[in-house]
Amino acid sequence: MESSVTAELIQQLELQLLQSDLNAHPGLIDELLAQDFEEIDNYGHLHSRADVIDWLKRKDPDLRWAFRDFRIKALSNDLLLAIYALQKPDQAGNQVSESIRTSLWQRQGDNWKMIFHQATKITGASAL
Repeated sequence: MESSVTAELIQQLELQLLQSDLNAHPGLIDELLAQDFEEIDNYGHLHSRADVIDWLKRKDPDLRWAFRDFRIKALSNDLLLAIYALQKPDQAGNQVSESIRTSLWQRQGDNWKMIFHQATKITGASAL
């Protein structure tokens, strides 16, 4: 059920969340995050939609995150699981930390919205 077009679209949506200046484009938040969105961070803490929006607005929009091994699994016609490794750069652009990410995307009307996200920090060799 996975289509490369859908995988590319979901990857683009993930990138929009990470690399957009959401202070300059606040409408993207409602376009991409479901109202009941929740996240578990790489420390195992649960965060609300409001917590995540606050972080997204404070992050540096000029950092260029790197995706690796991006793939999706269709759980139903309207629900997708995205799985990938994400490398976070430092201010100089060096890749300094990596995590495995999973996101649940649900089709709501004509749009895909993220309903859940989890980050797991990689401390040794990558499992992907």
